Amino acid sequence: MGDRDILIDRYKQFLTAYLSGRTEQALYRAQQFSRKMLEQNISPEEVINMHSTVLQTINGGIPEEIRDSFDFLIEVMMGYGMAYREHQILRDKQKALESEIEVAASMQQTLLQGDIPVTDKLDIGVISKAAKQMSGDYFHFVQNRPESINVAVADIIGKGVPAALCMSMIKYAMDSLPEQENHPSMVLENLNRVVEQNVDPAMFITMFYGNYNTDIHRFHYAGAGHEPGFYYDAKNDNFEEFMAKGLVLGVSKTTQYQAFDKDIEEGDMILLLSDGVTECRTSKGFISREEIVTLIRSYMHLNAQEIVENVYSDLEQLQDFELRDDFTLIILRRSV
Repeated sequence: MGDRDILIDRYKQFLTAYLSGRTEQALYRAQQFSRKMLEQNISPEEVINMHSTVLQTINGGIPEEIRDSFDFLIEVMMGYGMAYREHQILRDKQKALESEIEVAASMQQTLLQGDIPVTDKLDIGVISKAAKQMSGDYFHFVQNRPESINVAVADIIGKGVPAALCMSMIKYAMDSLPEQENHPSMVLENLNRVVEQNVDPAMFITMFYGNYNTDIHRFHYAGAGHEPGFYYDAKNDNFEEFMAKGLVLGVSKTTQYQAFDKDIEEGDMILLLSDGVTECRTSKGFISREEIVTLIRSYMHLNAQEIVENVYSDLEQLQDFELRDDFTLIILRRSV
């Protein structure tokens, strides 16, 4: 007796036992038998054909239209089987890709991770959250001298792994320019040439770069098409846009960037951010910049880190805990 005949015979035993009593035990035995068939690579259409053959032997034949319906079901299951196998292959590839992206995301966090300066001259708060696994936002602090703190906020116009790789390149380029730390406009001009030469023309980078001198409390800064931040004037209790106009990085290698500077008084705040903060979208539409200011005001009695964390928490809740874009918010507040 061949293997197929043995399978048919056993299937006939299980089916006969079930039809005679319809017991749970008979169903359990059938389930166990199905695993054996799976181990022997018996396809669904073969199982249906086996069922039809056994049913005919048990009943001494079955009506022609029922027999034809089994033929139809076999064809359906053949198509289903091929589609199912293709689905399994795609699912396995997707799982492999997701695993690779997780590794890349972990590497991105390791590569871009940096220390936040600690000084009694400034109260610094930072929060940066990725909307997906890979972030298109980047912030960067450098303190090569006790009185000099450099800060950058950047946003890739593009997402995923290419954006992450681009950010890594930007970090390397920034780390290679320590001699120009006090000249934000020159830093942007050098980075612009790097981006223009090495990044796909369809991908651009916006950036705000600043240098804070804690001895004289003066902030030098320049911008490359980045989202305007906010400046809080403590004396007049007033928020204003902290804007530094300039072309995004990577458009033209001859672009020059204008330098700005501002004296910072006690209690004043510099707020730097990505467009994930000002373009939060709720069921009612986009949140206005005025609403962001109101939100910041409600937490100004807290330290800088608590402010950024509470603002993020509130905006995340307003978006039903699903970020639409990467979120970065940095606060530099001159200590009293």
